[in-house]
Amino acid sequence: MFPASIAPASAAGEDRILVLGRISDDPRAHYEQLKPLLDYVVPRMRDVGITEGRILMARDAQQMTSYLRRGRVDWVTETAGTGMRLQERAGARPLLLTERGGVSRYHGVFFVRRDSGLERLGDLKGRTVAFQNTASTSAYFAPSVALLDAGQRLEILLSPMDRPAPESVGYVFARSELNIAAWVHKRLVDAGVVSNLDWEDVRRMPPAFRRDFRVIHETQDFPRALEMVRGDLEPKVEARLREVLLEAANDPAAREALNTFFRTTRFLPVDPESQQALDHLRRGVARVREQVE
Repeated sequence: MFPASIAPASAAGEDRILVLGRISDDPRAHYEQLKPLLDYVVPRMRDVGITEGRILMARDAQQMTSYLRRGRVDWVTETAGTGMRLQERAGARPLLLTERGGVSRYHGVFFVRRDSGLERLGDLKGRTVAFQNTASTSAYFAPSVALLDAGQRLEILLSPMDRPAPESVGYVFARSELNIAAWVHKRLVDAGVVSNLDWEDVRRMPPAFRRDFRVIHETQDFPRALEMVRGDLEPKVEARLREVLLEAANDPAAREALNTFFRTTRFLPVDPESQQALDHLRRGVARVREQVE
């Protein structure tokens, strides 16, 4: 059950209500992370007619797509890959970049065992790779695009013990970075992909494992996270939301709410370099949908 104060779908999209959405497998925990920032934003949007804020959770990207298309959600916080999926499917638009923990960009890192003999993406044909999950930008979307760009064909496997066709790269989802590292170390899969942030994090990449690994490829950088808005959000509401979020990092009253909001340190405009990366990722997400999923 969702907490009572999370908006049901029928309550969202009403005049004077700003609805913040999130795709979640843990609605109660995410509600606690979202609400303080929403409570900070809403009083600062009264001049554009917003008097109330609500939170609406979706179980997956398909449900969030439906909410956006029906005007049930105004603002969504997501990873870059999922944000581009929502743009492709629901016409959502990037509002701002989200800097988390002082990091505004990151990328995927392909790694293998040092004794594997694998040197580049082309060597993965007929081999197996562990991704994290279907929502991950750095450990699913970006590496899938990199493999497609390298001319590889991807094939989902039933388990790490399954083997791909000789002309394909087989992939499995390990769900956590630590599982990815363990599966590569134990030779259950030939390669793994994590973000560069997780590659440097000893909690997710134990030194006892990492010393046996070698990086064979790094994807291009992508925005760490995005704030998206539905395509038909009223322009004055969108403009004021952008203004309030951009100013939040300079307001001591917002500090705790920002930190609770997935360790956000500030929001940033979508600069040309980031827009180019997002455009590439959006095209890649469409290719993954057509050629992989």
